[in-house]
Amino acid sequence: QVQLVESGGGLVQPGGSLRLSCAASGSIFSIYAMGWYRQAPGKQRELVAIITSSGSTNYADSVKGRFTISRDNAKSTVHLQMNSLKPEDTAVYYCNANLPNRFCVGSVCYSPGDYWGQGTQVTVSS
Repeated sequence: QVQLVESGGGLVQPGGSLRLSCAASGSIFSIYAMGWYRQAPGKQRELVAIITSSGSTNYADSVKGRFTISRDNAKSTVHLQMNSLKPEDTAVYYCNANLPNRFCVGSVCYSPGDYWGQGTQVTVSS
């Protein structure tokens, strides 16, 4: 089991910046792919950015060049730096931890799983 707690959301003016953080506990953080998703009112949850266990990243086209995802395995934390924010970035942002396959470290094995935080609100408005 992985527990995820997001922080850093808030109200910001268009063009401003925010940095979201997600602290993980309960398992070996480094083996999980970590992602940020968002859900605006009346819309489906969508992928914003993902960083794999090896550090590869991928972004939604709508945030490329503005958002940066990073991870600190020593602190079991993933961040989302959001710059040049737009009103359309307004949403609840969720942290996700995903382990697609069973993973063993010596005699200790971890089952596949998909875990979510409780979400943090980001509002971009003047």
